[in-house]
Amino acid sequence: MTPDGSDVTNLPLGDRSSVAMPSRDLPTPRSALVIAAHPDDAEFQCGGTLVKWAVAGCMINHLILTDGSKGTWDPDADTAELVERRRAEQMRAARVLGSKGKVIMLGRPDGELQPGLDLQDQVAYWIRATAPEVVLAHDPWKTYRLHPDHRNAGWIALDSIVAARDPQFFPHHDRSPHRPSALLLFEAERPDHIEDISGFVDAKVDALLAHRSQFHTTHGIDDPEHEEQRERFRTRVLDHAAAVGAASGVQHGEIFKLITDL
Repeated sequence: MTPDGSDVTNLPLGDRSSVAMPSRDLPTPRSALVIAAHPDDAEFQCGGTLVKWAVAGCMINHLILTDGSKGTWDPDADTAELVERRRAEQMRAARVLGSKGKVIMLGRPDGELQPGLDLQDQVAYWIRATAPEVVLAHDPWKTYRLHPDHRNAGWIALDSIVAARDPQFFPHHDRSPHRPSALLLFEAERPDHIEDISGFVDAKVDALLAHRSQFHTTHGIDDPEHEEQRERFRTRVLDHAAAVGAASGVQHGEIFKLITDL
């Protein structure tokens, strides 16, 4: 629900496409790192892909850049309590997805994320430390994107991938340079790759439902104990994944821009 009590009409699940994607289903990577602006962004944008890979043996790691402290419409909210709640929710959501890797929370103030060498240093370190074959991140080129954290999280991820691969960047890390094999950009301006997540959408929804602090603001669930509202949310996520997959001939899908020249 919105602050005026009206129904939320759009969930932050990314765009659909009416054309088939030319690329489909990367080989399951040994390890993957999703770099997201906020707690719950990864689950909304690529949760089905993450759980599919986790089931197949991939080591999934989460790197969340902000503290999620502005994820409420309550002007009197205890934001310190919300930060801790969102941290715990992200931990639970990752485990629901089957992640056995790290969940790193950098804790930058929500809404104030800015590219810069200090963040590039931190993110490049975690790329080197987790050595992912595939990185998943926001598409910073998305036209008319309103939320600055999503734009900036994309730039930070791209800048850090470049830094992590080259030994002259941040030599104090005491970690070997690392070059991922592929980058999947979600919320993509020009998607060209689909992951078939058929059979994994329910786990994606379960992970999203771990973010209970966001039921009112993002999920369109006004009453957390109302089973019908939770099932309506589940149906909306399933329907979106079905619409995404339809043009490419899969039951449920998530689409990305695939970049392999890293």
